[in-house]
Amino acid sequence: MATTVSSSTPIINPGSLQRLEPLQVPQRCLLGPGPSNADPRVIAAMNHQPIGHLDPAYLAIMDEVQGLLRYTWQTENPLTYAVAGTGSAAMEATLANAIEPGDRVLVAVNGYFGHRLVDMARRYGADVSTIHRPWGEAFSLDQLTTALEQYQPAVLAIVHAETSTGVCQPLAGLGAACRAQDCLLVVDTVTSLGGVPIFLDEWQVDLAYSCGQKGLSCAPGISPFTMGPRAVAKLEQRRQPVANWYLDAALLRKYWGPERVYHHTAPVNLTYALREALRLLAVEGLEARWQRHQQTAEYFWAGLADLGLTCHVAQEWRLPTLTTVRVPDGVDAKAVGRQLLMDHNIEIGGGLGDLAGKVWRVGLMGYNSHRANVDTLLQAMAEVLAQHR
Repeated sequence: MATTVSSSTPIINPGSLQRLEPLQVPQRCLLGPGPSNADPRVIAAMNHQPIGHLDPAYLAIMDEVQGLLRYTWQTENPLTYAVAGTGSAAMEATLANAIEPGDRVLVAVNGYFGHRLVDMARRYGADVSTIHRPWGEAFSLDQLTTALEQYQPAVLAIVHAETSTGVCQPLAGLGAACRAQDCLLVVDTVTSLGGVPIFLDEWQVDLAYSCGQKGLSCAPGISPFTMGPRAVAKLEQRRQPVANWYLDAALLRKYWGPERVYHHTAPVNLTYALREALRLLAVEGLEARWQRHQQTAEYFWAGLADLGLTCHVAQEWRLPTLTTVRVPDGVDAKAVGRQLLMDHNIEIGGGLGDLAGKVWRVGLMGYNSHRANVDTLLQAMAEVLAQHR
């Protein structure tokens, strides 16, 4: 039978679209809260032709990604894989799988992403309670332990590296305190994985998530996720299925595990990129990687002081991957950011929430964590600030 071609006129005239030039993307130095620039070897890996998401060669790559993620997080959790989505999808996957309707969930809020955890947890039917610290401070173990005893939650969610404030939350001892209360510990490692020491098993963390585009210097859209044995046991005993089908770990472990049951069309090229980013991390070594980030950050902090600028967070809690820099009085934070981008090709971030207009957020993560980037940024900031003060 001959195919009938419609005689209708297209709604949109393709003429102007056909005249578009091939894609041109500016080359930026990304020193904001993410994404960071990717290593050229990661870009090269991503540019391979895709293969089928059930191809034996691709399944082998998935296995390698799982092993590399376990190394990076310092965990032996079998249920460790990459979510096909951004870091917010991995955050949602963690809460969707940890929470059943009616669960008491305690969220420790000291920044923008603590509030996001609250919002997501409520959407999954949790009975949410919160404790708070000022934006720029961390919780003490005593404060957290007291809250666990008071609220008796089934889940405690806390941000290890708060991207909005630049605070690194100490976690030693918190996992043991949660286990004493029969509570699962959920940890956000979005801005710490690949740049800050993390020991999930030693810290007795039950669930964690991250992203690809910050400390791992991969592309956005693929995000690490892990569940420990206690969290898996709860998953297996749920009274109702996980409310989010796409992020249901009970289904996804059949794809990432030995059964290899089809679940979704995986982001094949992003998996190539993540595998290469994690391989480069393993070649460098975790301890060397952590030391590089710390040394680069300290060099930056000293340079800020030379410019008369101060950090928002006390050094004891300060992230080496992301620094919040206080905006001097009378300076338009957004105008400085725009000029750095347009005149110097450097991207930095502005403040979020309570810190909007009060700080700049500077990321020195993964591939970008080097003194040469610090020198370039400090010189540009000195020139721009001289025009705005």
